[in-house]
Amino acid sequence: MTGLLTLHVLTGGSGRTCEQVLRACLAQFPGIRTNVVLRPRVDSVHAAQVEAEEAARARALVCHSLVDPAVRWQFELHADRRGVSYVDVLGPMVSAVEDATAVAPLGRPGLSYQLNKEQFDRMDAVDFTLAHDDGQRAHELHRADIVLVGVSRVSKSVTCFYLAYRGVRAANVPLCEGIPPPEELLQLPPAKVVGLTMNPHRLRMLREVRLTAMKSEAANYADEAAIQCELRYAQRLMTKHGWRSIDVSYKAVEEVAVDVIHTLVGSDPVAASVTSPA
Repeated sequence: MTGLLTLHVLTGGSGRTCEQVLRACLAQFPGIRTNVVLRPRVDSVHAAQVEAEEAARARALVCHSLVDPAVRWQFELHADRRGVSYVDVLGPMVSAVEDATAVAPLGRPGLSYQLNKEQFDRMDAVDFTLAHDDGQRAHELHRADIVLVGVSRVSKSVTCFYLAYRGVRAANVPLCEGIPPPEELLQLPPAKVVGLTMNPHRLRMLREVRLTAMKSEAANYADEAAIQCELRYAQRLMTKHGWRSIDVSYKAVEEVAVDVIHTLVGSDPVAASVTSPA
């Protein structure tokens, strides 16, 4: 197939159910080109009619998980009139369960997301942290819950990934003497940025281990005098911009993550309990 297949994903909620089914399907067709358009929050009969018209104009194949009976009926009615092909990913199974149990379905969108919100939040946070590790995609730093800064090997990345596992969208930006930090970082509210620091001797040992593993002899990377200069530069930046700092010299990642949360939420036990380790 050389053409482009346009697929519209319609849902009354977030669209995750349809997206997962669609990904599983498309994995069986690695050679085709697709344009997947997510259309969430289709929660009224008017919206359903509009989506049918849009799909007809785009000549799209529609995958939907519309559970509200009136909305689903309205969409399928107008889709049939306009010759739109569609697949209802939930309808047959919902009908089968209803027939088997004689219990009517609730017909409310978004229930699957509500039941699995914690898991979805964690997945979103991990995806975000992967995409924003080590200063990547600085233009999106405003979307982070937390941004960690510091010199190389002060546990920025590993702390971010631990926070992401707890559902926190964490990014990190390295502070390198001679390279100005990105403007997007400087524009963030100071309370959103936390600096990680470490004593020079401990950092030198960690960097020496890193160099041995990489079989590298990078100049000054593990030189303690150079490390002291880097740390002073980073501390000046943290002080200048009002970023709070945490000394991570002899702390486990779990401890650092908890300190980061406490630094941001203060003594609020509710906010802290959401992201502190169990």
